[in-house]
Amino acid sequence: MSTSDLIKSKPQVDFTIDAFHRGRFHVVQPKNEGHRSGVDAMLLASLVSGDGPASVADLGSGAGAAGLAVASRLGGAHVLLIEKFPVMADYARRSIALPENAFLADRVDVVEADVSLTGKARVAAGLEDEVHDHVIMNPPFNHAGDRKTPDNLKAEAHAMTDGLFEAWLKTAGAIMKSGGQLSLIARPESIADILAACGKRFGGIEITPVHPRPGEDATRILVTAIKGSKARLIFRAPLVVHGPDGHSFSADVDDLNNGRSAYLRRTVSRSPRRSAV
Repeated sequence: MSTSDLIKSKPQVDFTIDAFHRGRFHVVQPKNEGHRSGVDAMLLASLVSGDGPASVADLGSGAGAAGLAVASRLGGAHVLLIEKFPVMADYARRSIALPENAFLADRVDVVEADVSLTGKARVAAGLEDEVHDHVIMNPPFNHAGDRKTPDNLKAEAHAMTDGLFEAWLKTAGAIMKSGGQLSLIARPESIADILAACGKRFGGIEITPVHPRPGEDATRILVTAIKGSKARLIFRAPLVVHGPDGHSFSADVDDLNNGRSAYLRRTVSRSPRRSAV
């Protein structure tokens, strides 16, 4: 499907086709509804590293930006995008079908499923037990008291419910191989819920605060953990998104955002924090 065919096929929907990784891949995203992906998705994708084949599941994938970024950077990665909203899953399929994404299209699939499903219902929905090397997620982050949005799809996609991390990490642990890596991005105030949900499922937890600018409080945290690990918790040095001018990306974040490097775990490598892939 060409870009022009895509635009003609659904003229009543206001969407954009956005370039990521300096134009290496593109994502079809709703313009005025639902969740639009940006630097959060690229930082999440940067947490996945490794050589050779790997199976990656993206829980609550939306239009698929994070999962597609993994497939773009890692030629051996096969990615399963898992999204419960049919309209967003459709955007993901349209993204995969873009000619600009032909180089990764045969390594990315979409499943419409609710991440909170359990047991036989989860397996029946296409989320099989112990098959993935990596599970990534950017869960909803708005609390009930946060500012409301008139966009119902965006509101539901961003709405944090009680027990969300417990439900999502339970699914992550179920579909991940032993020794597999969990990666997520969240708000700092969710750290207690994340640690509680990791429980005995995940260890070797590494947490990196993400600060918008020097001297400003962290607005995100990057979290990785290993299924079944007994390794200790590590708080990493912070990432600062913008450089001294307050606008352009810092060198590290620019490389992560554009797919030039991966954010490696401390317990995997003693190499510097920013390592080319």
